[in-house]
Amino acid sequence: MTQILLRASDPVTLVGGGPVDPRQLEVALRLAPEAVAADGGGNLALPGGQRFLAVIGDMDSLRDPAALADAGVALHPIAEQDSTDLEKCLYSVEAPLFLGLGFLGGRLDHQLAAMSALARHPAQQVVLLGGEDICFLCPPALELDLAAGTRVSLFPMGPVAGLRSEGLRWSVAGLDFAPCGRIGTSNEALGGPMRIAFDAPGMLVILPSSSLAHVAQRLPKP
Repeated sequence: MTQILLRASDPVTLVGGGPVDPRQLEVALRLAPEAVAADGGGNLALPGGQRFLAVIGDMDSLRDPAALADAGVALHPIAEQDSTDLEKCLYSVEAPLFLGLGFLGGRLDHQLAAMSALARHPAQQVVLLGGEDICFLCPPALELDLAAGTRVSLFPMGPVAGLRSEGLRWSVAGLDFAPCGRIGTSNEALGGPMRIAFDAPGMLVILPSSSLAHVAQRLPKP
């Protein structure tokens, strides 16, 4: 049985144990000023002396939990091993939006697990930020204003049908997608409004990391 440990009215920055670009962390914290660490993400020093609200996970990668506790950081160990530390955060924290760093880049198995977590927790609005890309689970209807030539990649985490699209160089309207079938990587925006809608959930959207602020603004909030 899961338990809500934190409730935030503003977006939250989630920090994992993978590579984190300090400049991207500062950008994320401007958009989502409250920070929560997933296990080993708590080893990272936040800019400006800011402290994490909490560290959540199985705590197998946290180097000095006592020092964090002494600094006033709440520690929430969760022992179950049926989910990743990112998932433990997603089912333990309520927030309108999560910006996740330290989940893309580094080990490939960790990246795949993070993308799987997005599909497994569709009720949570999460944008993962990596060195070159952002990745998020597409809501049932999405509209973005992207510059012409902006890379737009679509990757299904399961069968996805009934797509409608506008503003893409290669339309995906009416196509069926599946991980072992048709995928939609390396498409491009035509410029101006880009719209995607579908009947079944499970589509990941991958965009350049420069799109983060716009995506964070335009994603529907729960």
